Amino acid sequence: MTLSLAVSPATLRSTARQGLALVAGVALLTLSAKIRIPVGPVPITLQTFAVLALAATLGPRLALATFVAYLGVGAAGLPVFAGTPERGIGLAYMVGPTGGYLAGFLVATLVTSLAAEGRGVVARTGAMLAGLGTIYGLGLAWLALYVPADKLLAFGFTPFIIGDLVEAALAAGLTLVVSREWMTRLLR
Repeated sequence: MTLSLAVSPATLRSTARQGLALVAGVALLTLSAKIRIPVGPVPITLQTFAVLALAATLGPRLALATFVAYLGVGAAGLPVFAGTPERGIGLAYMVGPTGGYLAGFLVATLVTSLAAEGRGVVARTGAMLAGLGTIYGLGLAWLALYVPADKLLAFGFTPFIIGDLVEAALAAGLTLVVSREWMTRLLR
């Protein structure tokens, strides 16, 4: 019995395209974190848009791999997060006040991508709202370790919700232009 290690050119092209999509996704997540408005322990960024758009267009496997890669390069010390390097880099940043939002983005990537897969724009929008709820749930729970309870919503919810709803709507609109099927064909 022999084991063939031959890989078809089509498989190599698909893998290369998926790798390129992953790198581009990490770059988009980094750029979205760097566009920020400081408003307290948690800055306003465009990450909600990037997370939801990637989740809805890349599908569960590639979207999750992209966000895990983003967290990995951040944990390794590269300045990919909002406020780095001036606020610290690596794991120290990840366990700071915004750590729950990072965890929320990870879980929201999975929730949104699974719920949006193969669905129409209304269902994808609902999936993004479910992802947004996940982000806030984990983000606020973690932030409660850092701010007094009476300030929690003022620091972790109120300044962000309108912008995040707009970002979710923009991400849903983007999925009208860049569908999961289009991405699947592109990455083959």
